[in-house]
Amino acid sequence: MSAFSPLRWPRAVALIDMNAFFASIEQRDFPELQGRPVGVTNGMTGTCIITSSYEARRRGIQTGMRVKQARRLCPEFVQRPARPERYAQVSTAIMQALQEITPQVEVFSVDEAFLELTDCQDAFGTPVAMARRARNVVFRVSGLQCSIGVSGDKTTAKHAAKLHKPDGFTVIPPWEARARLHHVPLTQLCGIKQGIGGFLAQRGIHTCGDMQRLPISVLAQRFGNPGRRIWLMAQGLDPEPVHTTVPPPKSIGHGKIMPPATRDRRVLATYLLHMAQKVGARLRQHQLQAQTFFIGLLSDGGYVAHKFRSVRATDDSREIYALCKDYLARYWSGWGAHQVQVTALDPRPADVQQDLFFHRDERLARLNTVMDAVNARYGEFTLAPAPLLLRSNMPNVIAPAWKPYGHRQTI
Repeated sequence: MSAFSPLRWPRAVALIDMNAFFASIEQRDFPELQGRPVGVTNGMTGTCIITSSYEARRRGIQTGMRVKQARRLCPEFVQRPARPERYAQVSTAIMQALQEITPQVEVFSVDEAFLELTDCQDAFGTPVAMARRARNVVFRVSGLQCSIGVSGDKTTAKHAAKLHKPDGFTVIPPWEARARLHHVPLTQLCGIKQGIGGFLAQRGIHTCGDMQRLPISVLAQRFGNPGRRIWLMAQGLDPEPVHTTVPPPKSIGHGKIMPPATRDRRVLATYLLHMAQKVGARLRQHQLQAQTFFIGLLSDGGYVAHKFRSVRATDDSREIYALCKDYLARYWSGWGAHQVQVTALDPRPADVQQDLFFHRDERLARLNTVMDAVNARYGEFTLAPAPLLLRSNMPNVIAPAWKPYGHRQTI
């Protein structure tokens, strides 16, 4: 049957994938960069490439590559400092505009979105027509190209979107999905990493077609419901729905790269204070508190990290920073560190009633409320502890799980 059959699909899902999103925004906002090999880094002092334009990729420049290596490969390489607020603005505009196609939009990441098209076919026509309309909507609001995959489930749609880039448009009707996936390595499907891939490889299962030889019960016994889903994903039958709401966060954390082999205690304390302030502000933003915190520094030998518990659940940055100072006193002995991380591991809804054994400091709560309001209006750290005047000048970045709505809306 033709990939462009006019018949109503039993289920239709599209995946919108922006092409080299950050670099494309730089080229759009600064026309002199169009057609040039551009790489985006975390500030002009950043040494690692976050993403690069397709012109740069054709010269061998990849995400994660050092700027020095990129310049050796391509003397014409243009380094651009990341502008996360701008990228967030464009992403939000795109995600909102996609609501014109269907109300069932799942913001998968800053530059990807799933669209559930099944129930819109009677109103807006075939899934292919709706996907083309979505591409026009994206270009109208952003001036950027995207690649689109259309199929009968999320996994196959995402696979399809990767097949032709940039500006690709790939349709895999649900009745063709199993055959089209037959020779695809399982680890190329979204969510199947080396751990699960290794488990399957030990049983001679390497491609989606191989999965048909393995009883679904084997995966179900080892991995539970996720195992059952993996078996179905390989058949082009991923049952996962499009999620239109952001689930409560399992953790809230912030980290930052430091100068290599930092051994100055004052610098380490400033970075930890910086991260404690960001974690506390984000907890308060979403009316959450936490009691268990992961605090660590990255050394040459890996993370030296420990879990700390506050006396009670808190959203106050000062209490979080007190745990950070305890970490420095107990576990840091002068070795060089490259990165800092502070993460709230058990965020939960803030207390709605007074604790019998702890008195809530209303003055401190009001102070945090005022500070958060000022910073929300005039910019992060407009009001901040004085030591943060010495904080890193590296700009914030957008995490891979950034969402323009809900708990993940942070930069």
